[in-house]
Amino acid sequence: MHPNPVFRSTQAQHSLEFARTRSFGTLAMNADPAPLFAHIPFLLNDDASHADLHLVRSNPIARTIRKGAQAARLAVTAPDSYISPDWYGVEDQVPTWNYVAVHFIGQLELQPQEHLHALLDHQSAHFENQLLPKPPWTSDKMNDGVIEKMMRAIVPVRLHIDDMQSTWKLGQNKSDAVRQRAAAHVAEQDIGADTQTLAAWMTTPPSTD
Repeated sequence: MHPNPVFRSTQAQHSLEFARTRSFGTLAMNADPAPLFAHIPFLLNDDASHADLHLVRSNPIARTIRKGAQAARLAVTAPDSYISPDWYGVEDQVPTWNYVAVHFIGQLELQPQEHLHALLDHQSAHFENQLLPKPPWTSDKMNDGVIEKMMRAIVPVRLHIDDMQSTWKLGQNKSDAVRQRAAAHVAEQDIGADTQTLAAWMTTPPSTD
C-alpha cells in the first residue's frame, strides 16, 4: 500500500464495491524460499468477512493449507495507467503511475469438499448474470458425471478477512484543475488497464473518510 495517506483515505464502501465488481485478484502467501501466488476469481460475502474461491488441488498454496489455516493476502487491482508529467500543464513534475488496489488480509483455509459444487455454481452465476440477456450458463448443462470428474482436481478455499487496506492513487495530491488535465490525457491513451475508468475516477475521486 502507498505510504501517502492522501491516497489511503477513500471510504471503505468504495473499495468493497470495486472489489466485488472486479472479483478477480492475486492471492499471496509467505513461503520458503519465495512467496507463493495464485491468480483467482473470488466472491466476497455480504459483510465482507470472508472471500470464497477455489484452487487446483496441486497448487502449492492448496498443498500448504492442508496442514491448517495460513496467513494470506488477496490483492485486487486495476485500473491503472502511466502518467506523463507533461499532462499536468505545470512545471517540475515527474512521471508516475496511478492505480487502484485493495488488499484483504486474513487466514486462508480449506473448506469441506462437499461445499465445492455450490461455490462453483455461485461463482458462475455471479459472472453469467452480468452477461444478460444471454441465457446464463449453469452446471446442469454438463453431461452426467463430467463436472464431478473435473471437481476432483480442485478444492474450495475461504479467506477469513481480518483487515482491508486500499490505495486509490488518482493524483489527489494535485489541484483539481491539474489532476483533471492529466485525466483527460489518460482517457485518450491506452498505457495500462481500463484507462477510461481510471480517468473518470481521476476527474472525480471517490469520497473520503
